[in-house]
Amino acid sequence: MNDVALAAKVSTATVSHVLNGTRVVHPDTVRAVNEAIAKVGYTPNILARSLARSASSTIGVAIAAVSNHYFAGTVHAIEAECSRLGLAMLFVDTHDDPAQELRAVKTLHQRRVDGILLAPTADPERRALNYLQAANLPTVLVDRLMSKNFDQIGVENVASTAQMVAHLIGHGHRRIGFIAGAQGLSTTAERLQGYRDALVQAGLPWDASLVRDGQSMIEPARAAVAELLALRRPPTAIVSANNLMTIGAASALRDARLDIPAAMALVGFDDFDWADYFEPRLTVMAQPVKDIGLRAMKLLNKRIKTPDGARQTVRLAPTFVVRRSCGCA
Repeated sequence: MNDVALAAKVSTATVSHVLNGTRVVHPDTVRAVNEAIAKVGYTPNILARSLARSASSTIGVAIAAVSNHYFAGTVHAIEAECSRLGLAMLFVDTHDDPAQELRAVKTLHQRRVDGILLAPTADPERRALNYLQAANLPTVLVDRLMSKNFDQIGVENVASTAQMVAHLIGHGHRRIGFIAGAQGLSTTAERLQGYRDALVQAGLPWDASLVRDGQSMIEPARAAVAELLALRRPPTAIVSANNLMTIGAASALRDARLDIPAAMALVGFDDFDWADYFEPRLTVMAQPVKDIGLRAMKLLNKRIKTPDGARQTVRLAPTFVVRRSCGCA
């Protein structure tokens, strides 16, 4: 900074004001400082600045966005909002693994991020959540609403899943299979509750054999559908509780040479780019992934500025996108 100040013929304080935007500086002076920065090759020491200010202007994101395409749109929206706010984003993929999740939040904390956006894993010990709470680090939980000790944002899961099941019942289906997500996730429990609610509303019996664990992944969902098809009385329709399991379910039905929807109707939670290009086109419950990312970032920014106060839980409404896999023309 001294070299820049000498080259621009200004004080180091003026250089600091230009770099940090902490005071209005005359445009000619700003231009001279920027030319001096380019000339001497000055790069601000972000770490030193963060130590001095006790803030790094950096946000940590710990989400399984590489292994689960659903989160990609959310992360993109978070990054765009960070850019608008002049914040940097550090991203670590948790791979939906509890041990990796804990390593991720510890790494981000050690990097002195100002706050973290986290899509929690199904860790029965809640190690990452306990760590974040003990560290008193501003945190917003995304998609999986696991603890009211944090701000959190996701969609309404119960009524929206019930809507999908009711739609299939409206097509005349009475035995409807359900592929559940990973045990321990709030989304899994809520969507299963929606499935049960729709059966009760229609006066249909609960049959535990029609519910299978798809572990929120493609291959387990494929195996789960094979188990449903092997039943003495298999279902005539299937509801999948997330996008990856919907792909696995469709693959299993294709392997069994069952036509969708003539031989087996299929609907799923989560829309994705290629759902409209499947044959048949997939009927899904689409989550507002970009809005979730934007609102999550706004919640985190507010929490960083005002650490105290009641935590918020925000629920957004998903959209039922009716295509052909449910049996509609």
